[in-house]
Amino acid sequence: MTMHLAFDVYGTLVDPMGMSDLLRQDAGDQAESVAALWREKQLEFSFRKGLMKAYEDFGVCTRQALRYAMATRKLELSQDREDELMAAYLALPAFEDSLPALQALKGKYPLFAFSNGSYPALEKVLGHNNLLDQFDDLVSVDDIKSFKPDPAVYTYARRATGAWDQPLCLVSSNAWDVIGARAAGLMAIWVQRDGNKIFEDWGIKPSAVISSLSELPSTLASL
Repeated sequence: MTMHLAFDVYGTLVDPMGMSDLLRQDAGDQAESVAALWREKQLEFSFRKGLMKAYEDFGVCTRQALRYAMATRKLELSQDREDELMAAYLALPAFEDSLPALQALKGKYPLFAFSNGSYPALEKVLGHNNLLDQFDDLVSVDDIKSFKPDPAVYTYARRATGAWDQPLCLVSSNAWDVIGARAAGLMAIWVQRDGNKIFEDWGIKPSAVISSLSELPSTLASL
């Protein structure tokens, strides 16, 4: 049996906090806190839309979250500047370990990018970082109009990756994503990029924990 690997994108392969530098023009010394709140609300809004069965693609959630983060800090953006920041989000920087890890795994496992992002957004952000060609295919929640961690999304990932009768392992730095995947019956490896991050105690454990994607090849070999 061949293990299939499904990589989360935002926070795992590319860094949403990479927007901090661009936000300094708009938020000054609040740039990092605005970027963090932007990311937090992006996820929250997607979760809520999924529960409400009121799907809008991840880009809509991202724009609404940016507006919320700026308004919370009593900051304003022109429409043109908002559009510039949204365009920049499609060119988020990759983590340094992303490309080497994917290159080391390519050809050994079927590799998929599996994301709440839409296909056009994934193609741009992964292509910008030379990651796109490392994958056998992309899997977007846009196909079924819901968001991770909806169990239906992980079930769809099995079908989309061809892993119905073979193991599918999620690789994600988002603990909520790992918990969602494990609850849906997938294997899931948590990339603990920040040593201060705590994995929520829901009685659900990751299949493995790594601090960098560079540890992934050896970890997979031991599963």
